[in-house]
Amino acid sequence: MTTNDSGSAPKPPAKDPWDLPDVSGLTVGVLGGTGPQGRGLAYRFARAGQKVVIGSRAADRAEAAAAELGHGVEGADNAECARRSDIVIVAVPWDGHAKTLESLREELAGKLVVDCVNPLGFDKKGAFALKPEEGSAAEQAAALLPGSRVTAAFHHLSAVLLQDETIVEIDTDVMVLGEARADTDTVQALAARIPGMRGVFAGRLRNAHQVESLVANLISVNRRYKAHAGLRTTDV
Repeated sequence: MTTNDSGSAPKPPAKDPWDLPDVSGLTVGVLGGTGPQGRGLAYRFARAGQKVVIGSRAADRAEAAAAELGHGVEGADNAECARRSDIVIVAVPWDGHAKTLESLREELAGKLVVDCVNPLGFDKKGAFALKPEEGSAAEQAAALLPGSRVTAAFHHLSAVLLQDETIVEIDTDVMVLGEARADTDTVQALAARIPGMRGVFAGRLRNAHQVESLVANLISVNRRYKAHAGLRTTDV
């Protein structure tokens, strides 16, 4: 007797992993939007037509940076940036990561948070990965923000390339990690808003440490070859 003969409903087809939602109407907030990585991401998303608000501890600093970026980017203090955004990218320095998120727990409640912070140390031998007590920056964010939906992405992007107005496409993949498929799909779709870029699901947050740590290797690549290296996954 076949499954259909037994009266059971046929199993629905598997969802196409590249069937991603339309995120063009979402407002993207960037905490740490006055730093190199934050500015670069804000510029690229705004240039792609996304509504962008950059945040800083000082509203006037964020407003000045937003005016320089153009493309409709707006500036606000971190709390206001979080409140006004649908998706909030955390691009603050690692040494201020925990303190910043703790102070914004209320404003980030219910938000989709994308952590792109790389915990790194530097000595005379170069960059090396740090391992937070929680396992990774993203897992620290999830622990500090129990009311938010935390994902991890945008770790391996060159701030130099992101901010270069002469470059039309950024040829790279973005590793996206998270607990809920709807959230990682949204972040993948957001990455795809930048021409040349593609978001690729890379596991749950427990796998974020090695993704964050790989930046130390890319820094070594860039120094040796005078490059701005990114990543591409094959056969996907």
